[in-house]
Amino acid sequence: MPKTIREPVVYPISIRELQVLRIKDVTPGLRRITLTGAQLGAFTSANGFAQPPLRSEGFDDDIRLILPYPGEEAPVLPVQLDGTFAMPKDRRPIWRAYTIRRWDPDTAELDIEFVKHGSGMATTWAYRAQIGDTVHITGPAAMRQPPAGIDWLLIAGDETALPAIARWLEEMPVDTRAQVFVEIAEPAHEVDLPVLPNVQFTWLHRNGATAGTTDLLSGAVENAQWWDGSVYAWIAGEATVTKKIRRHLVEKRGVSKEYIEFTGYWRHSEVVTLAEDPTVPDPAQNEEAFEKLHELAELLPPLAIRAAVSLGLPDAISRGVTGVADLAQATSADPVAMGKLLRYLQSIEIVEPASEPGHYRLSDMGEILTTDFVVDILHRDGPIGRQELGFFGIFDAVKTGRASYAAVTGQEYSELRQEQWFESKLLDSIADFAKFIAQPLAAADLSGGMRHVVVRSDGAGPIAQALTSVYPDCRVTIVGLQAQIAYLKEDLPRSVDTPEQLNRIALQEQDLDESLPPSDTTMIVRWLDQFTDADAIRLLRSAAASLEPGGRILVLEDPFDTETLDEHAAEYDLLHLTLHGSGHRDDPELRAVFAGAGLNVETVQTIGWGNTLYGLVPSE
Repeated sequence: MPKTIREPVVYPISIRELQVLRIKDVTPGLRRITLTGAQLGAFTSANGFAQPPLRSEGFDDDIRLILPYPGEEAPVLPVQLDGTFAMPKDRRPIWRAYTIRRWDPDTAELDIEFVKHGSGMATTWAYRAQIGDTVHITGPAAMRQPPAGIDWLLIAGDETALPAIARWLEEMPVDTRAQVFVEIAEPAHEVDLPVLPNVQFTWLHRNGATAGTTDLLSGAVENAQWWDGSVYAWIAGEATVTKKIRRHLVEKRGVSKEYIEFTGYWRHSEVVTLAEDPTVPDPAQNEEAFEKLHELAELLPPLAIRAAVSLGLPDAISRGVTGVADLAQATSADPVAMGKLLRYLQSIEIVEPASEPGHYRLSDMGEILTTDFVVDILHRDGPIGRQELGFFGIFDAVKTGRASYAAVTGQEYSELRQEQWFESKLLDSIADFAKFIAQPLAAADLSGGMRHVVVRSDGAGPIAQALTSVYPDCRVTIVGLQAQIAYLKEDLPRSVDTPEQLNRIALQEQDLDESLPPSDTTMIVRWLDQFTDADAIRLLRSAAASLEPGGRILVLEDPFDTETLDEHAAEYDLLHLTLHGSGHRDDPELRAVFAGAGLNVETVQTIGWGNTLYGLVPSE
């Protein structure tokens, strides 16, 4: 997940059935559809889960529009759960993400705007929609608060970014300083926007050129007057263009990556459409069983892709190095071997041949491999890449029921986590995700007079930050091993909001077998899966023994839903088997561990996107 200075606010995810209320063509290339319906308010899903009213407080909040397969009337819907959803077991839903242009809870009206260019499922739906039509949406899943503490904004996008840009201009403080560039087809496609005294706005007209093929937007940003002070850049539009702008800001202007948000709303590429309806893309067809099994069992594609990322190959091509020999030199690789790798990457459509023989360019899939978030996952020396080495020991882990990481790498995973370079990388990665847990956790009903909270979690930093922000009288002690505490000593001063908060956060280095400091609340967040049942019980007993009279333990987990059987949850289960000899527990397994530790489940809450918060107290 890309780093950003915009703090998240998590919303529970609901699937809502709405109706088309109004249709308006704002410009010749932009259609606004207003949706309404009782399910924009609070309601109960068909399977019995209470759903909150829709919330949208951020200028770039988005929903997913769920669409039917071609030739069908009803869409394939996700399965509503408590605070989140699960995929159905047969066909997957077809959906497209769109920014909320306007949300009026008083009139129960939700505006979505659709750009008319090219072929797309959602665009086709929008230009065939009729008043009264039924449509399903899901989201928003979260909002990001506007950037704070910066001197000016740089905003750039094409017409697909107009809904977010227009809403931002309407909602931003009147004294905001900004430069805004918007690329559109022609002057007739301009829309009325607020005029603010310190905002310089520039329309860029393609005048007949195809969307996504010009340098208008990137050129405007590159030639923009650079104001003094700190800047936050928000870039959205065609994916290749947004990456080019982001690269310029980082490499030429020296803007830190966390001060740049870039989003590829769409990609300029050839779309294969249905023969009977050229305006509708052809969705993936069901595969024959043998063909599907063949693809699932192939070993080379993920290894070759990870090798390319670890070599820095996609990044080099994106920077204009395209020849085999030059790519070999840029990545310190053997030229002959590089040629073999590139030929294979072409066969799986990661790269494409360029116009000059022996040269390559990235495909749409290949472009994704230049994204920092994806690189962090796939690089062999990244925290996820080092973890996933455990999968090579899955045979031994299943045979023995024990961790197999050492059999593959020569060291236990717990030993790797004591190495500071790895622990810092891992915790830095986890911190970005932990914010989406910490915010709803701190905002939950944690009544009980928390005065001193001991936190055990790999995402302890954001959790402590959120708790001290919401509870002004609360002290937090983060307990961890040496490498984690060393990382937090460096990271916390940079990430907490105020010095006063930092003064209420203590760090305590200790081994797992040592007793926790006395407290009224021990909070254990997404941590128990790293331990076998016997070790988890032992650690919970130790936590219970350190509680002050009347104290409690709060355990936040995402229990394995074995009924919906999400592929990623099952993968997570096997990964923990290979790393720790444990796994991903379901609700009954967690409750058995609690009972084994002599703890009663006193309260249960759903937090954020389907996480479960168990309130535990020692048995009498």
